[in-house]
Amino acid sequence: MVMSVVLMGGCTVSYKLNSASIDYTVVSSVSVLDFPNQAPMVYPPLSQVLTERMKDIYTTKTRLKVVQTNGDLNIEGEITGYDLTPMAVKEDAWASETKLTITIRVRYTNKTNPDKDFEQTFSAYREFPATRMLTDVQDQLCTEIVEELTDLVFNATVADW
Repeated sequence: MVMSVVLMGGCTVSYKLNSASIDYTVVSSVSVLDFPNQAPMVYPPLSQVLTERMKDIYTTKTRLKVVQTNGDLNIEGEITGYDLTPMAVKEDAWASETKLTITIRVRYTNKTNPDKDFEQTFSAYREFPATRMLTDVQDQLCTEIVEELTDLVFNATVADW
């Protein structure tokens, strides 16, 4: 009986409430610079929506302080693509669906561990019925796509998986 108590006392269980694996003893801040829209086709609110959502994900899923510049972690980039592609062509040669794809280029700098630095392109898309106008679905689709993009960037920067 005593032996089992000693063994149990030596075991520890650790888990994370979110997917971030950050050593808060060395990393305390993140800076997210504006993501300017450099795509050939521009949706004006996209830059601000993406930038703010990027800040929000680090605020809500980590204990990092979001600072304007010179964070221990630095995320910057630009929107490089906002593309519409006809999909699922019907027998009458008309597309039955259209795909909206947003592409961003991200540069990540980790001042405490430069081996983790990277520059990478991320993209996400949503399809919508070709009978709908882009202006009718654009806000909702962009919200969903930005959510996915920020999750991808978050996972690539601090989730370590």
